[in-house]
Amino acid sequence: MTSTQLKIIALIAMFIDHYGLFISGTPEWMGWIGRIAAPVFIYCVVIGFKNTSNRIRYLVRLGVAAVGMSFINLFINFRIHYTDLGGPYLELNFFSTLFLIAFLIMLLENKRIKLLLLFFAWQFISFILIASLEGSGLLPYPFAVSVVQISGNIVGVEGGPLTILLGLFFYFAKDNRWTVIAGYSFYCLAMFYSVQRWGWILGGLYQHFFGFADYQWIMIFALPLFLLYNGKKGSGLKYLFYIFYPLHIVILWSIGVLILS
Repeated sequence: MTSTQLKIIALIAMFIDHYGLFISGTPEWMGWIGRIAAPVFIYCVVIGFKNTSNRIRYLVRLGVAAVGMSFINLFINFRIHYTDLGGPYLELNFFSTLFLIAFLIMLLENKRIKLLLLFFAWQFISFILIASLEGSGLLPYPFAVSVVQISGNIVGVEGGPLTILLGLFFYFAKDNRWTVIAGYSFYCLAMFYSVQRWGWILGGLYQHFFGFADYQWIMIFALPLFLLYNGKKGSGLKYLFYIFYPLHIVILWSIGVLILS
């Protein structure tokens, strides 16, 4: 199975998941199916970044997509916050997560120790700064969502630090199937335990680290897809995900709001 085929499967799973997220009255099993989407996308981005001929261009593409999605979130959340428009706040921006994974891989591969130290220092600085501004009311929630998404802070991005960690694991696994099997299985088991142990605590850092659905462990079913990967790219469809991701979110969110109203 090529990386393009893997991404198409992930796209379908993601659409089903988000349909269940935004459209009221949908069955819970839609969320179950969606659990395989993020791991597959992360796996494909790690593969793509390792094999691309121009890593800077790859990073820029992910970065531009992340900023663009943050502005879409800001536009919608601003209207919700300051007008009578109903509906849930929009906080999805997986581009930011994928960008940080690729960025960290580049720093690790090039052994940029100083930049890595600066990156980790920025995690503390940006977290305290954003939390202080939001807590004081100087950064209203609609703006805070978008600022966090483009701040480069691993705590605030979609999926949080544990999702970033999964991307780094795929990188260090070096396409070794037994390492992928053992490591990913352990990761899913640890995820199951963590969510059951701390996921119920709503608020603070707990929510950023362990705020996953109770059935997050179903992501283990992405493992057979990793093992079916044949090392080939396939037809590419480079910009399909970049277009489909924001488009389907806006459409499903709009439909959900219309149904609620």
